[in-house]
Amino acid sequence: MPSKSVALITGANKGIGLQIAKDLESHGFIVLIGSRNLENGEQAVKTIGSNAYALQLDVTDQHSIAAAAARIRQEFGRLDVLVNNAGISHAGHPSNPFPSDGAKSGLLTVAPIEDIRTVYETNVIGVIAVTQAMLPLLQEAPAARIVNLGSTGGSISWNSTPGNPHRAMYGAYSASKSAVHAVTFAFAAALESTNIKVNAACPGFTSTALNNFAGTRTVEQGAREAVRLAMLDENGPTGTFSDEDGPAPW
Repeated sequence: MPSKSVALITGANKGIGLQIAKDLESHGFIVLIGSRNLENGEQAVKTIGSNAYALQLDVTDQHSIAAAAARIRQEFGRLDVLVNNAGISHAGHPSNPFPSDGAKSGLLTVAPIEDIRTVYETNVIGVIAVTQAMLPLLQEAPAARIVNLGSTGGSISWNSTPGNPHRAMYGAYSASKSAVHAVTFAFAAALESTNIKVNAACPGFTSTALNNFAGTRTVEQGAREAVRLAMLDENGPTGTFSDEDGPAPW
C-alpha cells in the first residue's frame, strides 16, 4: 500500500477536475484521473506528473464504477479523498456541449424528460453511486474527505431572492446542483460519527467546456476551494457549502 494519500477525481481529464488533480498532486497526493474515455485520461496524466494515473470511470455506468473501485483496492490499497467533479450542463451532443439558446432549453417547463434524466444521472445519481462504491475504501482511511462540486447557481436561497437575474435561468442544471447540495448534506449527516468529512465546493463561473468557455474565472481559481476542502485537517467542518470567499448560501 502506498505511503502517500490517494485522491480520486471524477471527470478529471480536463477543466476544473484536471486542475484539482494537478493541485493535489503538487501537495503530495497520488491522484487518480477518472475519465469516461481512458485514452483521454492517459493524455491528461502526461500533463500532471509521476504520481498521476488514469482510471476508466463512467459515473453513469455501475459496472464501470465497480471496476474502478476494485482496481483502486487492488493497485493502490487505499483511498483518502474523493472529489465528485464530473458533471454536464445539458443533454447535448459532446460536440455541442452548451445549448446555443443559453439556459432557456433547460427550463423545467420545456426541457424533455429524457434530457432532464440524463443531466440528473450524471450530476446527481453519479455522485451517489460513486460515493457509495468508494465508501468501503474511504472508511478504512484514517481521515477521508469527500468533496462534491456544487454551484451557487443551484443555491435556492440565492435564487429565491427577488430581483436575482439568475432566476430566469434556473432549470435542469441548476436544479441538479441543488440536489447535489442536498446529497452532500445527506452523506455528511450519515457519516458525521466517522472520520470522513463531506463538503460541497462552488468553483464560481469558471471558463470550461461546460459553459462553452464563457466563464470569467480561470480553472486555477475554480479548483481552489475544492482543493482546500480535500485537505481539511481534523478540526475542519463537515456538511458545508462554500466558495473561496467563505460559506455560500444553500
